[in-house]
Amino acid sequence: MKPLSVMLSMLVIGFTSSAVMAEGATLPSASLPAVGAASLPNVSPANSDLVNRGAYIARAADCVACHLENYSGGTAIETPMGSIYATNITPSKRYGIGNYTEADLKKALQKGRAPDHMLYPAMPYPSYNGMKDEDISALFAYLQTVPAIDEAPDYKTDLPFPFNIRSLMLGWNFLNVPSSNKREGLTEVQQRGEYLVNNLEHCGTCHTPRNSTMGFDKDNYLSGAQLGTWHSPNITPDKSSGIGNWSEQDIITYLRTGELDQRVFAGGPMGEVVAHSTRYLKDDDLSAIASYLKAIPAIQTDNKVQAVDASRLKSPINESITHDLLAQKDYLAQAKAQVSGGSNSPEALYLAACGSCHGVDGYGQPDARYAPIVGLSSIRREQPDDLVNVILHGVDGATNTSPKMPGFSEELNSEQIAGITNYVRTNFGSLDSSEVSAADIERIATTGADQPFLIKYAGLLAILGIIVALAIIIFIIRAIMRSRRRR
Repeated sequence: MKPLSVMLSMLVIGFTSSAVMAEGATLPSASLPAVGAASLPNVSPANSDLVNRGAYIARAADCVACHLENYSGGTAIETPMGSIYATNITPSKRYGIGNYTEADLKKALQKGRAPDHMLYPAMPYPSYNGMKDEDISALFAYLQTVPAIDEAPDYKTDLPFPFNIRSLMLGWNFLNVPSSNKREGLTEVQQRGEYLVNNLEHCGTCHTPRNSTMGFDKDNYLSGAQLGTWHSPNITPDKSSGIGNWSEQDIITYLRTGELDQRVFAGGPMGEVVAHSTRYLKDDDLSAIASYLKAIPAIQTDNKVQAVDASRLKSPINESITHDLLAQKDYLAQAKAQVSGGSNSPEALYLAACGSCHGVDGYGQPDARYAPIVGLSSIRREQPDDLVNVILHGVDGATNTSPKMPGFSEELNSEQIAGITNYVRTNFGSLDSSEVSAADIERIATTGADQPFLIKYAGLLAILGIIVALAIIIFIIRAIMRSRRRR
């Protein structure tokens, strides 16, 4: 596991609303420098322009997230139907896609059809359905150049009945592909952003709730969805529950760096998106995404963000404390000695588990990239689930050099985690009160994506369907036989 002292280092999972300040209030913050796109791996002057463009498309489509940096696959995608494992997409003729033609790849990407079987929509072909032919051609050319991995995968997808009948995907595809519709009235830049958001980056896969068939609920497009224990937030321009208070530059900065001026940090699934994909995108493409996200309809959800009251927040001990590690160590020791309520009090738990990285005052250690947590929107949401999940399960940072944090579900009990949650929300989120209980922690710890009725009882329904079909066949045969006897 990651070191215990790195507590709350990446507090926000995915997009969250920016800090909503009380009128006239400000929070201490440091402006982030302008950062250009990261150097794109596997791009070489020795390659053709088509291959190098394909390398960019692979990053824009976030292929690495599931198929790994070497494209050998093996990542488990957890779904309500069971685990679906990403396949090898290297040019291996035995284990990969070495025998694919470009037409085969196009069918897989746009229709979910491999040469010998149907794919499951864990591979986001409902979104890739809108991929342009020229982008598919470039991606195909690039995938032919990556080293072939001639090894059998450790795991293969083996879903229970009836989901193991892949031909059922034909009916699912009819209902749910494509996953989104093009909007009218967009500028040329916003049209590019729509293509990136809806198709290549397939943002709706995580940020759009699902309908009864596990397809996109298009009426609530990008308004947030449950992903196992994580919740992907609302990224529509609603000001109370989405990212309506973000500027376009805020969105660009966040997608480029995984953080936003000490207000928001990307970790968990969204940290992986930044690390594997969006930090490599061209400035024009990030600008297009930002423009499009500001143009889509705003959808208000119940998980609103409460406005921060700066007068209730802790102030930095002094201007240099966040950069003076020795001073922090001494101040933390003093705070621990002065804490009241015993070692199991919320303040003592915070100081013991979190204070060495995030400081007694919550302003972190910017030089070491330990996140400041003062005023973050995730701790001001009406629903504490995001914060609790971070404490329970931990998160990875957005890049390989970002600090990582552990989950505390094994080290701390539900009552202790509830205490830290309430302490953080009231002291660093300026909430008047926070009454998260041990029961709330246990509920959040066991919360996953709801299984729709059709998915939950699919096996039983399939058996009943077979019985009914057999009964109808028997009835028809008997009717025919009776008819012949009368003759």
